Amino acid sequence: MRLWHWSLLALFAGATRLAHTGILWVEEAYPAAAGLQMRYGLLPYRDFFYDKPPLPALLYGATGITQGAGLRILGALFAVWCAWLMAGFARERWGEPESRAAAWLTVFFLTFDTPSAVMALAPDLLLFVPHVAAVWLAWRRQRLASGVLCGIALLTNAKALLFIPVCMAFAGGIAWPIPAAALLLGSLPFWIPGYREQVWEFGRLYANDPFAVSPWREGLLRTAGWLGFHAALAVPAAWALWRERDWRWGLWLLLSLASVVLGLRFFPRYYFALLPVTVLLAARGLPLLPRAGRLAALALLLIPGIRFGPRFLTLYSGGDAQWADTAMNRDSRRVREAFARLAASHPPADGVKETIFVWGYRPDILVYLDRPLGAPFLDSQPLTGVLADRHLTSTHVTAPELARANRERLTRLRPELVIDGLARYNPRLAITAYPELAAWLPAYYRPWFSTDGSIVYRLTSAPAR
Repeated sequence: MRLWHWSLLALFAGATRLAHTGILWVEEAYPAAAGLQMRYGLLPYRDFFYDKPPLPALLYGATGITQGAGLRILGALFAVWCAWLMAGFARERWGEPESRAAAWLTVFFLTFDTPSAVMALAPDLLLFVPHVAAVWLAWRRQRLASGVLCGIALLTNAKALLFIPVCMAFAGGIAWPIPAAALLLGSLPFWIPGYREQVWEFGRLYANDPFAVSPWREGLLRTAGWLGFHAALAVPAAWALWRERDWRWGLWLLLSLASVVLGLRFFPRYYFALLPVTVLLAARGLPLLPRAGRLAALALLLIPGIRFGPRFLTLYSGGDAQWADTAMNRDSRRVREAFARLAASHPPADGVKETIFVWGYRPDILVYLDRPLGAPFLDSQPLTGVLADRHLTSTHVTAPELARANRERLTRLRPELVIDGLARYNPRLAITAYPELAAWLPAYYRPWFSTDGSIVYRLTSAPAR
């Protein structure tokens, strides 16, 4: 691809992402909140509960970019990076037409899809780069480098375990350096106290307790919906799979689907695992299709374009008030605005930021207020035992013993700000709904202000610093 191709592609990626500058999606806010705490000198797993592998938090902590235009530019650069990898793999495997198609299809489907998934630099999206790079390096017979990339993938998302066999298949022959390097690098965080319990054991509880009544039926419906929405990829990809007759691509496709199925939760972001192999096969299939079939497949791009394209125009015109998926983020922004007004008239006497604790799964509040944690929790999942995928509507407890022990621990702590971001959405899980916390809160805190979705409490007398 020529420079003007990449310039146009980068301009498209940047323009579409900058439209989302005013929104902080919860999927990106969680690792961003962890990254902020790292900048305050706190370490995940040791100093606060964090149930994800470390690399996403390290990205936010190292860059210091957690919101605003900088975050969207970072997202655009990431999308272009993904496109560059896909284009390079396709060029070496097939040729220039497939390379161009892979680049543009990658950026298109990393833009016109569920916004909370494609805009958020979260573990499932961040896995894209090491996933593709590892398979590409394996195909080039660079086995050790492929294994290192698999290890980096494991530090991004535990589901990367499923892509080690894919790399071994593409490497051909005896490919023992791939699993050896991957598992060695991926196991390094196990030396960090709390990592195994928070990431793997809590992750196992999460995977074993799906929220859908009929998860397999839900999975079939959502996967069929994904295929229909991505028909511009699915049709030429199926044609290429038939024409290539290479079992390795089928294995890659099956294991990518297995990573979506793992845990029986079929959120849009999980389907990113399917995108690399599907885009590459589609990039190969488009030139192989008859002209009429190729035009028909390209016309199917209108499905995601029409579905999500108008959103960018709406955002650039300054409105997102009617979107249900941004309602909680709008409330978090109101918390930030009210806090800024009140804090300006009552600044801390010593100029030191107050410590904070947020009840509910509201990590965007932590990012917006940018305060050090006053309790070792980014959210209230470890205190209620109710998982974030259901806590707005349900009281089903997955980890009761862990939650009880953590609530008792909280009563011994005194964060200077406590924000209940859950009571207005699910009163049964309000911070005052738990006897030990119902006594603790009024004993040490007074209501300061509230919004439609949050209640902010302040410590009545600040602890000694």
